[in-house]
Amino acid sequence: MLTSSNNPHRSLYQYLIRAGHRIKPLQQTHAQIIISGKTTSLPLLTKLITSACAADAIVYTRRLLFSISNPDSFLFSSLIKTSTKHNHPVDSLVFYQYMLVCNVEPSSHAFTAVIKACGNISAKRIGKIVHCHVLVNGYGSDRFVQAALVSFYAKCNELKVAREVFDEMPQRSLVAWNSMIAGYEQNGLADDAIRLFCMMREDGFQFDSVTLVSVLSACSQVGALGLGCWIHNYINCNKLLVDPTIATSLISMYGRCGDVTKARQVFDSLSRKNVITWTAMISSYGMHGYGNKAMEIFRLMKLHGPTPNSVTFIAILSACAHSGLVSEGRLVYTSMIKDYGIIPKMEHHVCMVDMFGRGGLLNEAYQHIQDMKLVKPGSAVWTAMLGACKMHKNVDLGVIAANNLLAIEPQHPGHYVLLSNIYAMAGKMDQVEMVRDVMIQKGLKKPVGYATIEVDQKTYLFSMGDKSHPESTTIYRFLDDLMKKCRAIGYTPASESVMHELEEEERVHALRYHSEKLALAFGLMKTEQNSIIRIVKNLRVCEDCHVAFKFISLVTKRKIIVRDKLRFHHFDDGACSCLDYW
Repeated sequence: MLTSSNNPHRSLYQYLIRAGHRIKPLQQTHAQIIISGKTTSLPLLTKLITSACAADAIVYTRRLLFSISNPDSFLFSSLIKTSTKHNHPVDSLVFYQYMLVCNVEPSSHAFTAVIKACGNISAKRIGKIVHCHVLVNGYGSDRFVQAALVSFYAKCNELKVAREVFDEMPQRSLVAWNSMIAGYEQNGLADDAIRLFCMMREDGFQFDSVTLVSVLSACSQVGALGLGCWIHNYINCNKLLVDPTIATSLISMYGRCGDVTKARQVFDSLSRKNVITWTAMISSYGMHGYGNKAMEIFRLMKLHGPTPNSVTFIAILSACAHSGLVSEGRLVYTSMIKDYGIIPKMEHHVCMVDMFGRGGLLNEAYQHIQDMKLVKPGSAVWTAMLGACKMHKNVDLGVIAANNLLAIEPQHPGHYVLLSNIYAMAGKMDQVEMVRDVMIQKGLKKPVGYATIEVDQKTYLFSMGDKSHPESTTIYRFLDDLMKKCRAIGYTPASESVMHELEEEERVHALRYHSEKLALAFGLMKTEQNSIIRIVKNLRVCEDCHVAFKFISLVTKRKIIVRDKLRFHHFDDGACSCLDYW
């Protein structure tokens, strides 16, 4: 029950503070404001209306706003800022529009908040209009508004514009740096994200956990283990490892950069682990083909950790698929449905088809697709099926898979290449020519392959037959000598791995200078004898490079780790961790 005092204005404000974000006490205070005749007090009404917005009472908030006869800039700025902060971006835009209708000039705080709201819902057109308002009102050089604009354009994938605004900032804030780095990383431009981070570091700008999470993700994309290790040392020195988000980013970085042992060390050092952390560790083991270790973590999670979620089951089923653990995968899939009540999504079905297919159980894989009732088989399911048919040279099922796949994605060149390879392995060269003709008619080309390798915290990119590197002559000579040594101990080029219309001699030449071989030669030249070579390939590693790398590991006595589009391959002493199962 509200009571009066000698200073009712002050008393009402105190009641608003005590009410916090509870709608009933706010409405009681609102009634007292009306009774006391303070309905024209903008400080009281501003506090009331922003508190109502924070309480998620949006309808009540709007009614309050529209009842005020003289709203000022501070009220609008506070309301727009509060609605954006409490995840009501559409309402932020409504309040901004009403502010313009009321002929109230926006402040820098209002602009900052409404631009952030536009970024949160990717309202590109409206955001650009607000940007024009910013310039007209003379806030184009305001550092907070500029930082918001960088974030907005980055979230809307307008990275060129975002970078222009960023470069024009006379004084860059941490928010601006983080937004620009995250924008690059989230749009697959990891190299740009890393370069910008290095610039930030050279400028002596202090970064926070948000910066580090983005950069660790960028390191994961390109396999920049050296920089990832530097960040880990920085985190330890600044005691930031207590944050589960950073810890999970570290686990993912080490896993995706080929050092699963370090990933496990980070995992074991954590006193607090959430479901994302457990899943990251399972995924790291899975992509390296360590299915049994992934199962070990999964069992520990069920005993001592949080309840596995849908993503956890994708990770463990993928681990089973890459390790040939078919029986274990069946049990996990059944348990997911019966024990955890999780309805399989497309990703779970892809894992099951992949698992059966890799294990040679093509009929069971096809039957699983036929049994999909709640989810219509998508391109990823049929791609897994087609890849398995190629692996096990099953032309009939391969054609069925390819036809379904091409009906979904008729412009994807990789599907035609797989089908062509299946026909070629079956000796049906007339069908190979037919597929090639279709690709020519549609103007489709096989995706360009490239490989990256990190040396001294710098990433180098190679493509097939690439001679852009200043040391290319030396690299090619080194690679030629290396392959001679491999042939001397039994290596024979798998010439069927390349386009079938090439002559045999041309095929051998094309195979010799694949991007991953060039990257490997450069790495062997530039790194110490006892160090591990780590390479990232954007496509699947081809059959010939897979065979060659086993021989090269034997000849050079070096351990080689390759991350391709699907998994990791650890080559050591003439063998691969995948056991030729990929």
